[in-house]
Amino acid sequence: MNDVPARLANWLDDAGRDGASDLHPIAGHPPVARVHGDLIERREPPLAPDEAEPLFAAICPPGAFEQLETKKNVDFSFRCGSARFRANLFQTDRRLGACFRVIPNAIPDLDWAGFPIELADRLANIRDGLVIVTGPTGAGKSTTLAMIVQRVNSAGGSRIITVEEPVEYVFPQAANSLITQREVGVDVLTLADGLKYGLRQDPDAILVGEIRDRETAQMALSAAETGHLVFTTLHTRDAKGAVTRFADLFPQDAQLQVRSQLALGLRAVIGQRLLPGNDRAAKRQLAIEVLWNTHPVASAIRQGKVESIDNCMVTGRADGMLTFDESVRQLFKAGRIARAVAEKNVSDPGLLFR
Repeated sequence: MNDVPARLANWLDDAGRDGASDLHPIAGHPPVARVHGDLIERREPPLAPDEAEPLFAAICPPGAFEQLETKKNVDFSFRCGSARFRANLFQTDRRLGACFRVIPNAIPDLDWAGFPIELADRLANIRDGLVIVTGPTGAGKSTTLAMIVQRVNSAGGSRIITVEEPVEYVFPQAANSLITQREVGVDVLTLADGLKYGLRQDPDAILVGEIRDRETAQMALSAAETGHLVFTTLHTRDAKGAVTRFADLFPQDAQLQVRSQLALGLRAVIGQRLLPGNDRAAKRQLAIEVLWNTHPVASAIRQGKVESIDNCMVTGRADGMLTFDESVRQLFKAGRIARAVAEKNVSDPGLLFR
């Protein structure tokens, strides 16, 4: 890869320094950064269409720009100085655009992220099965998985494989553990292939960056059923939606079987949202939803009665369940989010004052 052009490097440096999660340089627009959830436009002229191509081509690994030209999208990761970024290049209105996700050099601390340490330990100590982290884009799913997998890694005694598109957090080698990271398009052709061949590499735990298709979903489920601990993400609104989304990746005539497998292999679903804090210049606050696959939940999954999962979560506090409503209420009571933000993110504003 060539050096990052000075103009782009300046934007990326500023994004990292400002605490941005993403940088959006798109031809025809000034560069825009997302800082703590807000979009902030740089005070400079729009990126000219004829400037965008050489700017983006310079950072592409071999073959990536050709893929952009043929498939109109390409994903990869790259370095700029000491910082790493996940890149998505795309075409829009016959022009080029990009989204660069800032990847911290070190895996964040659980306290900093606002993720409960007891929950992370419980997830990291699961022996086998499927753990799904779900939520919208930019909700911190990859960060949560990295923190949990690092706990598995640092505890020792585990062979860990990650299959990602692209590799985001780089895990340190830990005593008495072995971790290898494979990037789709560089080290392996597809996520499903990474899972398939990963099962022949003596894994204890497997991290799959995201489940987006039936083949990857089936391989993840099979790995979970055969004694492996599988961590992955899905893009859904909440934990209940993750169960529905997983089954919907399969044809209608296969969904009964898939739900039965999921009822047996699923261990937990963690839903996430990042909410604006009282200090808009500071990082956002993490609201979570926790669904454990208890017997009532497994029965609901098997029978396709996902609407009853909400009730299971409300009545399952003793099992460690947590609803978004309760998580948001706790953030509000602790003074970490404003009333307007809390009311917008609960099913009934009256719940905030119980």
